[in-house]
Parts: sequence; structure tokens; C-alpha cells
Amino acid sequence: MDKVIEKKKGLGMLFSKRSAPWWFGALMLAFVVYLIVRPDSSTLRVDAEGLAIDTVTQGEFKDYIRVSGRVLPMTTIQLSPQEGGIVRQILVEEGSYVHAGDPILILSNDALDLQILNSEAELAEKENILRNTQIQMEQQKLDVRQNELEYGTQVERLRRAYEQQKALYEDKLIAREEYLKAEEDYRLARQKHLLIRERSRQDSLFRGTQIDRMEESLDNMILNMQMIRRRKDNLVVKAPIDGELGLLDVALGQSISAGTRIGQINSVGTYKIEAQIDEHYIDRVVAGLEATFDRQGETYTTRIRKIYPEVREGKFKADFKFPDDQPDNIRSGQTYYLNLQLGQSEEAVLIPRGMFFSTTGGKWIFVLTGNNRAVRRDIRIGRQNPQFYEVLEGLQPGERVITSSYDNFGDNDVLVF
Repeated sequence: MDKVIEKKKGLGMLFSKRSAPWWFGALMLAFVVYLIVRPDSSTLRVDAEGLAIDTVTQGEFKDYIRVSGRVLPMTTIQLSPQEGGIVRQILVEEGSYVHAGDPILILSNDALDLQILNSEAELAEKENILRNTQIQMEQQKLDVRQNELEYGTQVERLRRAYEQQKALYEDKLIAREEYLKAEEDYRLARQKHLLIRERSRQDSLFRGTQIDRMEESLDNMILNMQMIRRRKDNLVVKAPIDGELGLLDVALGQSISAGTRIGQINSVGTYKIEAQIDEHYIDRVVAGLEATFDRQGETYTTRIRKIYPEVREGKFKADFKFPDDQPDNIRSGQTYYLNLQLGQSEEAVLIPRGMFFSTTGGKWIFVLTGNNRAVRRDIRIGRQNPQFYEVLEGLQPGERVITSSYDNFGDNDVLVF
């Protein structure tokens, strides 16, 4: 016979199969409510002892950056021989003080010696040719002058004969033919005399022009000879200025070409500071800006004299000079740390520099809320100096912020201590 199934009552109904859909609906509702009311930010527990926490302050922002610079001589002149040759003698060692004109090393050049001998021989030959030409021209001048005198005398004789024949013809004592012949001889002789005089004048002009050109050519050869001899003097490499021989990269017997850099002379007494500056400041760094540094209890001022536009490895170079006094014990190669003033000091909201900037780029920071928590907040940072960041937006004086590294915080928005 059939068994009657009794319906469950009380708590038993909550766990029956018929109540399963209600349980599922309740769970889904609770999940939806959790999604609605849960916080949007992610939370990370951290140890407060390992954090650098600083207070936001209101104060004077000094617009400067700190750069390191190396002391160099104000004037450095490259030492290069004007003539190539073989090093025969080194007269001065590196680090020695030299005066302008002091010999530093001596070179030898056999090819230059041979060129001097050839030039001397060519000059002597040219002088002999010029002398022989002058003698020949002077002889031609005398010959032409002699012909001119002879024809002048002949013209005078024929003139007298012509006048005699003319008188006799007029007295009807000679034939007309004899008179005409005497007249023609006289005119011919006079024309020849005029031609000889013209030739003498033309020869004189030609001789003068030719001699001038030969003398000019000879003068050029003499000048060339003098220049070659001066090249011989250039085999002795001399100091161009007073100073310290900072470098001499040669060895005895070494062959050196003309114009090769073999050393340098450093001026003594005046120095400059060469600094490498981050390219981030290239638009703000201009000639004339001042920088200061402390040395043995004294503060010294320098001023930018030259900026090199080329950027290498994220830095550009600038030279600083001393407008006033310089340290007494300054030496080439020393390193000074300069505070380069970029602008005027102004009141601003400040936070100390910290490692957080490398992660956030100054766009956000963790701010303490007072309940053992720190929350992420967007900010805007302006200028910066070696001590502080200038805060333009997002923070108020008195607030406390985390300035240490954020590398271990991940993408979390809330930190719990």
C-alpha cells in the first residue's frame, strides 16, 4: 500500500529543494549590493617604519640647481708643428712652466733641407740669366744708339749735298736729274733716321718691361727662398704663450706630420669652470647667469660665459668665469659644486625632494589622512631645486605626504599602516 509523505514544517522548510531558488536569489542580491557599496580603491598594508614622511610647508622657493664643474685653464692653446719631421730632441718636460718663444722640441726634415738647396741653386741660375739678359740688352741699346748717330750724321751730309745741288740747279749749272737724285737721297736718309729713332724708343720700352718682369720674378724667388728658410726655423717647436706645458705626447725618433696635435699650453693665473647640466634646463640656462660655491669657508661667485648647444647623453656643457676673486689654491682638475641661480626666489607651497618623483613624475602623491591611512592624490609640481619641489596644485601647507620610493606600492590607491 502507498506511504503518505508528510510536508516539512518550521526550519525544515528552509533547507528543502523548493527553497533552493530562493537561496540562490538571495546570494545574487547580496553580491550585487556588495558591488555597489564596495570602495573603488585598492588597499595595501605597509610598514610605516620604512617610509619617509614629510610635511608640506609654505616658504621661500629658491630657484636654483646644483651642478658639478671641473676647473680648467681659461686659455688652452694646441701645440702643433708647422713642419713635419722626426723628433731629434725634447727640451721641456710636461708640467714645466714656459715663456712665449721658448723652444720645446727640435725636429729634423731631410726633404726640407734638399728643397732649400734646390731653391738656392734655382735662385743663383735665375740671377745669372737676368745678368746676362741685362748685358745683352745694354749691348743692343748701344748698337741702336750708334746706328742712330751714324744715320744722323749721314742725314746731315745728305742735307748739305741736297742744298748745294738745289743751288746749282737753280743757277742752271747741273741737270735736273742730279738735283732730284740728291733730294731723294736726303729724304730717304731722313726717313731711315726717323725709323731708327722710333726703333730705339720701342726697344727701350721693351727692354724696360722685360727687365721689370725678370726683376719681379727674381724678387719672388728671393721671397720664396726666404720663406723656405723660415720653414727651416719651424722645425724648432716653440711655446706660443706663457704658461704650463700641460701635455706633450711625443717620443724621440717619432715621425710627426705638420699640424698634428702633440701637446697643449695652459695659461696660468686665470681659470674657468666647465660644468655638465641636465638638458631639462637647456631653455632656462643663458649666458650671464650667476652661480655660487663655498670653498674653505668663503663664498665665490661665477658667471656663465659660454654655452655649448650640443647635447650628449642628456647633458649640455657650459663654461663659468670668475668676475671677481677666485680661490687662492685653485688648480686645474679640481671639482667644484655650483649652485646655479635660474630665477628669483618666490613664496610657494613646498615639499622636500624624494624618491617618489621617479615613479610618479610629480603627477600624484600619497597623502596621510590621519587614520593610519594614506590615499593617492593628484598634484601638479612646478620648479624644483636640490631641496624642494614647488607644488602648484593639490596640496596645502601642514599636510603630510610620503616622499620615499613607491616601487613596492604597485597600483594601489590606499595604504594602510
